[in-house]
Amino acid sequence: MRIPIGDIPQTIIEQYNLLPLVSNGYVYVEIGKGMYGLPQAGKIANDRLVKHLAKHGYKQAQHTHGLFTHKTNGVVFTLVVDNFGVKYVGRENDEHLMDLLRKIYSITADWTGSKHIGLTLKWDYEARTCDLSMPDYIGKALQRFEVPTPTRAQHSPHAWLAPVYGTGPQLTKPIDDSTPLDKKGLTRLQQVIGTILYYARAVDDTILVSLGTLASKQSAATEATSAATMQLLNYCATHPDAVVRFHASGMQLAIDSDASYLSESEARSSVAGYHFLTDAPLNPDKAPEPNDVPPPFNGPVHILSKIATPVLASAAEAEFAGLYRNGQEGCTLRTTLIEMGHPQLPTHIKIDNSTAAGIANDTVKQRRSIAIDMRYYWIRDCVRQGQFIVHWKRGANNDADYFSKHHAPAHYRRMRSRYLYEGPPSQLDSV
Repeated sequence: MRIPIGDIPQTIIEQYNLLPLVSNGYVYVEIGKGMYGLPQAGKIANDRLVKHLAKHGYKQAQHTHGLFTHKTNGVVFTLVVDNFGVKYVGRENDEHLMDLLRKIYSITADWTGSKHIGLTLKWDYEARTCDLSMPDYIGKALQRFEVPTPTRAQHSPHAWLAPVYGTGPQLTKPIDDSTPLDKKGLTRLQQVIGTILYYARAVDDTILVSLGTLASKQSAATEATSAATMQLLNYCATHPDAVVRFHASGMQLAIDSDASYLSESEARSSVAGYHFLTDAPLNPDKAPEPNDVPPPFNGPVHILSKIATPVLASAAEAEFAGLYRNGQEGCTLRTTLIEMGHPQLPTHIKIDNSTAAGIANDTVKQRRSIAIDMRYYWIRDCVRQGQFIVHWKRGANNDADYFSKHHAPAHYRRMRSRYLYEGPPSQLDSV
């Protein structure tokens, strides 16, 4: 790198004796390490680490970048920026990794495993559980955005349009003709969504649907969007410290898939999925019988909650769209689990639409389903290959339903304890 001598502070010139290195008014410097602000710094640091660890038996996974395994001692670790999350058996094996890292980094170790990438982990080895949380994250966010404590508890993160039964066709929501937000209001909306999104993905998945709806309106946000954002923040203030509990399991992936037809603006539908780790099913190679005991429930390793991009033609097509998206993301998770050392049986996917299940399993004859053929036929190939087993269950037994639409406040209150470990009640609960 060529740097004009006039751009270098005098103290640096004297400290490193740079004057003998000057040529035609420039100092020529070779950069051997990453530096702050350099776009290539991450790549340089990663290549250096991979090369260093490879000499001692550590290899980065082929498909899951940031996942490393050792060829003999069983150590598995993930690397996120500069955070190492290590799984090991035997302190000496972890010390082996730490000794290698100390040769090129200054590191600190948390032997309790209580902190990782901003998350707090509470381990109970007797009960074989791990509680994941982000204490006071919401409190600081509300303080940052100057959100006052709500006078009444808010148990729904988004407004709900109640269906009117027995009145014929249901009407759509009125067109939002409120005042568009100015630049300052739009910036604040984007900051709120960005701040809350990490918390929602990591811990409080009950607000993902609301965040998705708000994010879809960012480009044309109005005062109504701002009011919806305040409702979400008031919900977070009412339930500020979510906790997800994970139970030890057989590390077999299971998926609940669902969709909500025409539930979003502009004739759009939403797709949802609940991905969790559980024990192997009693009959791993075939769909469960109606009276079979469901697999043990667990905290989610992934929640799919998205607005479908194409306009879908029927409820069955929406369900098949959800099945397709969950299958694709399930393939990624299956690959990661296998690379971590957990071989996967066929992954069971539960849906509540018999038509979509029939198409996936070749038990329903298709007619006039060109759109389904074109976009989502992939899932049938995966079923034939034995990667997935698709089976039908009633909607009440589908854990993805919660993440496909906006519900009544009573439903949010009833289902929150299903997905999150509820600690002491909030002071607002009695208001």
